[in-house]
Amino acid sequence: MHDSPAPHQYARLLRLATYASVITAGVLIIGKLAAWLVTGSVSVMASLIDSLMDVAASLINLFAVRYSLMPADDEHRFGHGKAESLAGLAQAMFIAGSALFLMLHAVDRLLNPQPLQAIGVGISVMIFAIAATMILLAIQRHVIARTGSTAVRADSLHYMTDLLTNASIIVALGLSLAGWPGLDPIFAL
Repeated sequence: MHDSPAPHQYARLLRLATYASVITAGVLIIGKLAAWLVTGSVSVMASLIDSLMDVAASLINLFAVRYSLMPADDEHRFGHGKAESLAGLAQAMFIAGSALFLMLHAVDRLLNPQPLQAIGVGISVMIFAIAATMILLAIQRHVIARTGSTAVRADSLHYMTDLLTNASIIVALGLSLAGWPGLDPIFAL
C-alpha cells in the first residue's frame, strides 16, 4: 500500500508525475517526428502517433489531477477525486482510437511498400525513447507508491507498453536494415 502524504505533498507529487509525463511525451514527439520524416518507417510513425496520444492522455491527466485536488464544495461534498477515474477512462479511449488508426496505416504500407531511409537515425531515436520512458516510469512508480493515484497508474501502464513497442520498432528497423523492409508495417501492426 502507500503512506498518506500531507495534502500539499500529495498535490506536489501528482503535479510532478503529470508534468513529467507531458514533458517526456513532448520531447519524444519531436524526436519521433524527425525519425519518421528521415526514415519513412511506418513503425516509427506508429510510435509517433502513440506519443501524440500520450500527450493528449497526459494533458487529460494534468487537468484531472488539478481538478481532483480542489477542495470539497457545495456541489461536490466529498471533493473532486472522481476526476482521476474519468481520466483513466479517457486514456483507455485514446489507446483504442490510436490502435485503430495505426492498423489502417500499417495495412496501407503492406499493400504499398516503400523503402526505408536513414535507419540508424530511427534506431537511435527509439533507444533514446526507451531511456526517457524508463526515467518517467521511475518517477511515476515513486508517485504511485506515495499517493495511490489512479490517473498516474493508468498513465504508467501505458508508458510500460511503450517500452515493448519501442523495442519492437528497433527490431523492425534492424530487420529492414538486414534486407526485410516488408516487416516494418507488420511490426507496426
